Amino acid sequence: MDNAYTHCVDIADTTRGSPRGCVAPRRPGDRRAEGEAGRGRAPGPGVVPDGRAESPSMSDPAIAAPEARLPVTFPLRDLAVAPENLRFGEPPDEGIPQLAEALLAAGLLQPLTVRPGRRREKPAMVLDGRRRWLALTSLREAGRIAADHPVSAFLETDPARQAAALVLTNTGVPAHIADVIAAIGRMLKARLTVAAIAGALGYAELEVRRLAALADLHPKALEALKAGRLTLRQARLLARLPDRREQGELAGQALAGHGFPEWRITERLDRERLTAADRRFRLVGPGGYAAAGGRTESDLFGERPDVLLDPEALEAAWTARAEALADVLAAPGREVRIASAIPDPDAALEPFGHAWGDGLDAAALDVWRAAEAAADEARAALADLDLSDGASDPLIRTYLDARLTALVAGEPPRPVSLVQVFASGRTGLELSAYGPPGEAPESAVEAGAALDDEQGDAGAAAHRPASSAPVRCVAPAPPPELEGVNHALHEVRTDTATRALIRALADDPGSAVVALTARLFSVMVLRQGLGRGGGALTLQAEAYGRPGASPIGPLDGEVRRRLAERRAAWEASGLSPIAWAAGLPHGERMAMLAELTALGLDLREARTSQVRTAARAEAAEIAALCGADVALHWTPDEAFLAAHPKSRLLAMLDEMGASDSRAGGCRKDELVALVAERAAERGWAPAYLSWAAALPDAPEPAESEAEAADAAGADGVPTPPDGAAIAA
Repeated sequence: MDNAYTHCVDIADTTRGSPRGCVAPRRPGDRRAEGEAGRGRAPGPGVVPDGRAESPSMSDPAIAAPEARLPVTFPLRDLAVAPENLRFGEPPDEGIPQLAEALLAAGLLQPLTVRPGRRREKPAMVLDGRRRWLALTSLREAGRIAADHPVSAFLETDPARQAAALVLTNTGVPAHIADVIAAIGRMLKARLTVAAIAGALGYAELEVRRLAALADLHPKALEALKAGRLTLRQARLLARLPDRREQGELAGQALAGHGFPEWRITERLDRERLTAADRRFRLVGPGGYAAAGGRTESDLFGERPDVLLDPEALEAAWTARAEALADVLAAPGREVRIASAIPDPDAALEPFGHAWGDGLDAAALDVWRAAEAAADEARAALADLDLSDGASDPLIRTYLDARLTALVAGEPPRPVSLVQVFASGRTGLELSAYGPPGEAPESAVEAGAALDDEQGDAGAAAHRPASSAPVRCVAPAPPPELEGVNHALHEVRTDTATRALIRALADDPGSAVVALTARLFSVMVLRQGLGRGGGALTLQAEAYGRPGASPIGPLDGEVRRRLAERRAAWEASGLSPIAWAAGLPHGERMAMLAELTALGLDLREARTSQVRTAARAEAAEIAALCGADVALHWTPDEAFLAAHPKSRLLAMLDEMGASDSRAGGCRKDELVALVAERAAERGWAPAYLSWAAALPDAPEPAESEAEAADAAGADGVPTPPDGAAIAA
């Protein structure tokens, strides 16, 4: 077998048999030949005057019938590849340099097989050992060995044996990495140093150390590795477990075909370990952490992030830096809190960032759009920077200020009483803002009270700000004829009139679209006419929302932005909703109807035991009608992915064709960031978010406890609600 492993296995065994360097064993006459050369006499056959080996020839009777198939030594210059070699004429492969280093360090442990040269050929033509000859030739061309370097070879004169040598040349199988690991283990037990092993194998010392770390694996693990039941990366992961008995149990499961619980081992290794992938480390950096007295431990295999051995040093360095940067947020009457973990919402205050432009007039909408653009620009400026470098401090301060300005500008004015600053892997620092709840206009409170009387708690949305803009009706309603009419008669008359309008409206689809659009606009956007008696139509609708969760910008956030702009246009018109909707171009009216209808969807299911089968069936039909594909506008972000256990995240990488050997070794927050990045690169999102496939099955009961803890986040911090509004 022509590879580095073939010629360099078990250096400890080379002390038995022929000496290292592959010089042929002494035969009778060798000592006499050396003596003759030393006394100036003509040397005997097979020895040149300077004592070096002479190339055998066809006429040499000792060569014609070799006894016991002993190797013969040839000068390197007298060797060439036989033309009948099946790989004759092929260029050297990329493994020749490594083989050359191995031969230089360990010598030629396996002699070549040659035949005698014919007319115009070299004295010895290589039948088996072409790659070894190429490696030695490369060393000669580099000036690292001489042209007369002795090469041990078996000389075959029998045509049948020559043919067999040609066949064997092409049937060699490279040594399996498990065999290499076992061989290194034997070398270490023979007290060879890592440097000596590296020199013999032609490997870098680091690579030998990595393989040596695997030599202590349980024998079943190496057996599973050789059988293909474990990958080399999984074997390295298994080697990190200190208990060999546990190694054997897990390797036995893999050998039996029951799979390898990679993510469970990773979760166990990550428990209570702090790595350089921590969000705080992006802001502190290696220099700041070391300056605070922090120590780092690097992974031998280079597969896992560096371990930070001093969490207190990281927290102290991050807090000091965060406090210095957050001074831009200070203002009278405003508290600024610094916490490395994502904070829990303050129950006594109402967060900013949920209104998404709702309730703003045209001028305020322009201000909000400009503030959002400024925050996006500041965020993009931080993307590729070293945030631990002090040169980035002005940009971080700019982002924090722009972010707070955008949050406050997205809704009607109210004071900011609390700003919570926490760590972010993207921008170094992120913030949440809170203030006292805004006061609802009297009209909204009255409407909400009326609705509460009829629907209980269903009128909660009515307490959001309602429009107080004046309304001018195009066709004022005629006063009712109440004189001499009792209650029963009034009911009969209004009932009949209602039925008459039902028929008329049903016969005029265009007018029906106007009435429906106006009613939905009044209820969902203006919050006017709520409750019975608030309008001609009894349609009730509510804009979708999830308590404590902000809109997702590219999804429902974009729809809310459009409706906020329409509200500003309506307020500027001074018309009633019906008159304004009737005056819209048909295309705009249909677009607004689509926006209002879409915002009325509610398919959220709070528990797996509350699956709404009928609603799901309708959602699938609607999705098919409009060709729904969430990936056209949005891919899973960290807020959405953080709610998933690691097993689901790894499955997502497989589904999008982005499996990564490093993924199994990532902490939860590292894996979340990796999945978000790969999804954005590929424009991928789970099919069930587009109602194109069924939801994944609920977790098995045996995994529920572990996965529930996993979903809480890498540091035990509850997953933030922002951006996680998709419950499907």
